[in-house]
Amino acid sequence: MANLTIGIGEWAVSKNAEDVLKTYALGSCVAVMIYDSRTRIAGLIHVALPESSIDTERAKVQPGYFADTGLPRMIQEMKDLGATRGTVWVKLAGGAAVMDARNFFDIGKRNILAVKRILWKSSLGPLAEDTGGTNSRTVSFSVDDGAVKLSSGPKSWNI
Repeated sequence: MANLTIGIGEWAVSKNAEDVLKTYALGSCVAVMIYDSRTRIAGLIHVALPESSIDTERAKVQPGYFADTGLPRMIQEMKDLGATRGTVWVKLAGGAAVMDARNFFDIGKRNILAVKRILWKSSLGPLAEDTGGTNSRTVSFSVDDGAVKLSSGPKSWNI
């Protein structure tokens, strides 16, 4: 089994059944997991901010940092490998208010909404999500069977 670590603003797409896509410490960031159950193609992106207009230079170098530039690219990469809308599902995790208890900036909520808006434009919606709250999450996503495991501290669960 190969663990592929996806950092903030990165994504990975894999069709290797032995791979596990993993991202750590999702606070206000959102992980989008897309899986094609027919072709067994998996994609995971770790989005930090909703809109690339915040920093267009960074978006050119690291498009995955922003929902509006990274998520469409990951979706296209999955299509290029053979994923089709009819056989994919989407799961979301993250979007917490970890450092913004008073919800002044609402980055987590804004990230969730931005991701959903982009998914809806692609005629996709989340099958399941574990979003919001105040706790950071770590995500493990198995390419073999699409299993998604979340953890926060000593607690772990599947979505």
